Amino acid sequence: MYYEAVHGSTVSWATKPYAEINSIGERSGSVLFVPIGSIEQHGHHLPVSTDTLLVDAVTSAAAEQADAEGIPALVTPTLWSGFSPHHMPFGGTITLSHDDLLDTIEDVADSALEVGFDTLCLVNGHGGNAALVSCAVSTIGDDHPDVEVIGTTYFDLAAPFVDDVRESERGGMVHGGEFETSLMLHLYPELVDQERLEAEPLVEPYDHGLKDMFDGGPLTVYREFDEYSETGAIGEPELATAAKGEQLFENLCDELVTIARQTQS
Repeated sequence: MYYEAVHGSTVSWATKPYAEINSIGERSGSVLFVPIGSIEQHGHHLPVSTDTLLVDAVTSAAAEQADAEGIPALVTPTLWSGFSPHHMPFGGTITLSHDDLLDTIEDVADSALEVGFDTLCLVNGHGGNAALVSCAVSTIGDDHPDVEVIGTTYFDLAAPFVDDVRESERGGMVHGGEFETSLMLHLYPELVDQERLEAEPLVEPYDHGLKDMFDGGPLTVYREFDEYSETGAIGEPELATAAKGEQLFENLCDELVTIARQTQS
């Protein structure tokens, strides 16, 4: 099953013999991407692997494009479990503790960087991982001063262009909404239950709290997710289309490739 998912990729760490990995890591300008996902509920219409599938797809496609441009690049297997305690009331969620996930990311980086690589790029796919991934950039960078260590949350890269694609107003792209559902319809339509596009609007009492994936607000709030939604989804998935997903996907890949190019300067 895993081989079927990665065997067509030219940049998959997992499908290469060790000597080839070593050779790529030793090349000047080499970039190692580490995608980090989550297994958590996404409502009735999307699979629990949504975050993992999407960050893997965006990272792999961007790395392949970078490699085609002459940038030595590899992508590790996606870390599939993230920090998602707030989704536990719904079931289906497999979460790590904060410390265990940070340790895992650091251990993956430490072992992978043994073979070289000039740049390590952590690519996060789950909002609940974001602060932790930022922390990992600092701790790994401190331990590997000769490596350029960077990190991003892939959907944040859509901020410059998302308004050109979306139909929903603020709040339509939160969790399992128009954004993620469109990407899934483009990449994995067979995994989207279009008969159950059920979600609720976000009700956040704090003016400075999160209003949308692209309007996070300066205030951090913790609530278990069933306090926000009975279905587990928030937003407007009924506005999602595969065409929107294709446009989002292509633009996201372009943004990540741009980051890879900038590591070469």
